[in-house]
Amino acid sequence: MTDPKTNAPVIKGLEQVAIDGATPAERLAGPARWVVVIGTLLSLVLVINQLFNAQLFGIVLIEGRYLYVLGGLFLALTFLIFQMRGGKGGVPTWLDWSLFGLALASTGYLAQTAQLNLSQGWEYAAPKTAEYVSIVFFLLILEATRRAGGLVLFCIVTLFAFYPTFAGQVPDPFSGFQSTFIQTVAYHIYSAESSFGIPMKAFGGVVIGFILFGAVLQRTGGGQFFNDLALGLVGGYRGGAAKVSIFASGFMGSMSGSVISNVLTTGAVSIPAMRKTGFSARTAAATEACASTGGVLMPPIMGATAFVMASFLSRPYVEIALAAAIPSILFYWGLFTQIDAYSAKRGLRGLPKPDLPRLKVVMTEGWPYIFVFALLLYMMIVLRKESSAPFYATVLLLVVNQFRASHRLNLERLGNMIVGVGMGLAELTAILLGVGLIVGSFSATGLAGTLVNELVFLAGDNTLVLLLMGAITAFIFGMGMTVTACYIFLAVVLAPALEAGGLNQLAVHLFILYWGMVSYITPPVALGAFAASTMAGSNPIATGFEAMRLGGVIYIAPFFFVLNPALIGQAPAWEITVALSCALLGVAMISSALQGYVILVGPLLGRTALPLRVMLFFGGVLIAMPQNSLANLGYLLSFTFGMALCALPILMAWRANAASPSPA
Repeated sequence: MTDPKTNAPVIKGLEQVAIDGATPAERLAGPARWVVVIGTLLSLVLVINQLFNAQLFGIVLIEGRYLYVLGGLFLALTFLIFQMRGGKGGVPTWLDWSLFGLALASTGYLAQTAQLNLSQGWEYAAPKTAEYVSIVFFLLILEATRRAGGLVLFCIVTLFAFYPTFAGQVPDPFSGFQSTFIQTVAYHIYSAESSFGIPMKAFGGVVIGFILFGAVLQRTGGGQFFNDLALGLVGGYRGGAAKVSIFASGFMGSMSGSVISNVLTTGAVSIPAMRKTGFSARTAAATEACASTGGVLMPPIMGATAFVMASFLSRPYVEIALAAAIPSILFYWGLFTQIDAYSAKRGLRGLPKPDLPRLKVVMTEGWPYIFVFALLLYMMIVLRKESSAPFYATVLLLVVNQFRASHRLNLERLGNMIVGVGMGLAELTAILLGVGLIVGSFSATGLAGTLVNELVFLAGDNTLVLLLMGAITAFIFGMGMTVTACYIFLAVVLAPALEAGGLNQLAVHLFILYWGMVSYITPPVALGAFAASTMAGSNPIATGFEAMRLGGVIYIAPFFFVLNPALIGQAPAWEITVALSCALLGVAMISSALQGYVILVGPLLGRTALPLRVMLFFGGVLIAMPQNSLANLGYLLSFTFGMALCALPILMAWRANAASPSPA
């Protein structure tokens, strides 16, 4: 079945998710659905009033009161959206409604007394009523974190949330200032360093607008347009279905910021297409998992984590996005070259021409989406209006949508879109409030500074050892937390130690983000790979190891850019050009070694294949390795060229033997 306008195959799975709303949004019915719709709309009006200083009805809120109202509204909605035993949607129970009402009541008290809290310092000396309310709100945050973030995150958050109550009893280097239970809870709720600290400030200032834009873009045909565009550009080349997955999943992941939802959304399209064109189930699932994981690291949106990073570093988001551009290019270049080598090695062709959309028709139908992105980037980069840019782009997108009959929003689609947005925002709010408790505990006990000194001492001023310790730590915590939660935790604990080792601050935070993502494609957890394997019908563990090979660059690239800031744009233009050129060449060689196929040469087979692949791999690492000077670069290239000359006779002899006829 094809679309009569674009001649492209209609993918019902993607359309259903992108336009008609996710299944949980459709399952939420009755009074709870209307409450979520009204609560989401009121929250968006509140955000617009605050960010644009609209002063609707004469309302002007101080930052503390604004964050209390915004966070409390979405916290309350969490109990209607997430079921007690897990899962989204469904019919809330009387207990869910009770927790919803309790959250609204405590939010009202926090908002009403925000000015008193600020002037009287309630985080250190709260009145009795305020203490009782803080206990209720604290427990509500923990329960919302359990429902939205899962049991593992709940256990981690709970342990660290109560840490100040026994910090003095813990042996060094983990001991800190100890507080009573009441003092700890009051600090968590009333201070600007805990639940309503940097994470929630980033959410209320910038994140919410981009999440809204991404959700509206997906549900107004943007996902289908970019999928068709990728099909038209690369679908006809060898391994075209997988290459389409790389482009489409990368873009969708950048919008959603969620690896799992990206796999489930675009995987419904890409995995069957890859299987149809000759990819094994394992490789198809691994490709989708890697492409979806990389999307969270790709500008211009990068999910919510990048905006939290901008708040931590007190830098414009544009700087974060520009710095992440080259590492993202390296990751997708490595994945692309591996897929090309895999396809060439097995003689896989692209999608049949009748199944491809006509590029001219796709651009004619979808050019408004490109115009919307142009407006977004212009406002962010030129006008420096990061907070308001996504709202203007969203309004333009909704206006454009009404002139496109195929994706025009009717009442049902509009309702599902609002519910879907509310679900996403409530989920993120619950997680951010919970992770904020970890940040608050480190602030209350003074543990952050202690850990920094201990890590630096253990590493013995050895930068590489410190980086390896950081990578392992980020990987372990990434297995039990969401991307945003893992980043926030490590930005407090680990980043200062790496910065104290003399490393570039921005590179350190991107290093943490990358290594926090590694667990999505690395067994034993590999949530992204396991989700894709379920859709492909492949073995989960085998898919995880295949994803490790296809996404191998993600393990290496962070060390490159953290040791050479030129790879995140923190250097003169000529140095960036040289570093990027060497990195691209090195990554291509590494990809060829991992797949056992060299472009323009052929597959590496036989007894000499393993040593050739090893030489190719280490040659690629040496070329891509950060260089401190042009002289070092010259020596390295000479050495690598010498290795190539040594390998050439072996390769030529192997090719001659492969071409000669075998004896009868």
